[in-house]
Amino acid sequence: MKEVLLGKSLSQLQLICTKLDLPKFTARQLAEWMYKKDVTTFADMSNLSKNTREVLSEKYDLGIWPHHKVSVSKDGTKKYLFKVGESKYIEAAFIPDISERERGTLCVSSQVGCRMGCRFCATAMQGFQANLTAGEIINQVRSLPEREKLTNIVYMGMGEPLDNFQNVMQSLEILTSDWGFSMSLRRITVSTIGIIGNMTKFLEQSQCHLAVSLHSPFDEERRMLMPVQNNHPIDEVLKVIRSFDLGRQRRVSFEYILFKDLNDSKRHVNQLARILNGIRCRINLIRFHPIPGSPYFSPDEETITEFMNALKNKGIVTTLRASRGQDIEAACGLLSTKQLVKTRAKSA
Repeated sequence: MKEVLLGKSLSQLQLICTKLDLPKFTARQLAEWMYKKDVTTFADMSNLSKNTREVLSEKYDLGIWPHHKVSVSKDGTKKYLFKVGESKYIEAAFIPDISERERGTLCVSSQVGCRMGCRFCATAMQGFQANLTAGEIINQVRSLPEREKLTNIVYMGMGEPLDNFQNVMQSLEILTSDWGFSMSLRRITVSTIGIIGNMTKFLEQSQCHLAVSLHSPFDEERRMLMPVQNNHPIDEVLKVIRSFDLGRQRRVSFEYILFKDLNDSKRHVNQLARILNGIRCRINLIRFHPIPGSPYFSPDEETITEFMNALKNKGIVTTLRASRGQDIEAACGLLSTKQLVKTRAKSA
């Protein structure tokens, strides 16, 4: 198979050009064609010589491919299914701004499946299958039909981004560099369940926003929901965050899925206020989207509102994430799981 160019950094493209005895400036031309324009073949790269295009097409593949399937919600949300390799699938969700449809957020995946084992996650039920390459992450952006409307990117799709550290960091370089997509660092958020070593490196090496999956302020409850608590306890995660001077422009948020009669009490509000004291942050409350076989449910709207207001009264900036795409397998991993089951049934 030919080596794929999508997902290569400028320095990597320069090494390839040196290897092929091409001018060094060809690397920047390639980057501009791949990351700023809509070409899908080398033949379309009109400012490259015919010989250069032939040499490149003989040895390399651009690695740009369209989605396999799309589900469209009545609220405008679109969930794209991408095929990766022979029989693996990932999802990317485009969420248009409610008030301004010419703006939108893309939720991208970083792995096929996930090894973290969170009890409430459809992706975790697939188990870990593969890390996505930087090119496979970038293709979710590059192949998005609504790319011209894209204003924000969140790494909150399938997988744990910081478990695929190098490829995620390379994709961030491509998204934010002037030779790449030229996106603002303030428009990108990377979510993690709190892999301490890689989270520390992320905070050191990137200025993108950080979102930490919290879901309970109590150790035993969080351990029940998220086995990662055994190796990366939340108090150690918070200690790392406190050790960084994040400035006024960089945001740290905590994702908190509300589960009925589990983590939605006044006791939880008080403990959240205690453990987050001194950290300039916000809490994003999320309604639980049911998944097959799950014992969990979302609280009623009155409980959710009371919980949110109680946090605000503690001085914590708190938002409630709007539930989008409820009619198209809203929970992350459901669409790909459905396709995976169908594919395995056919090959059985």
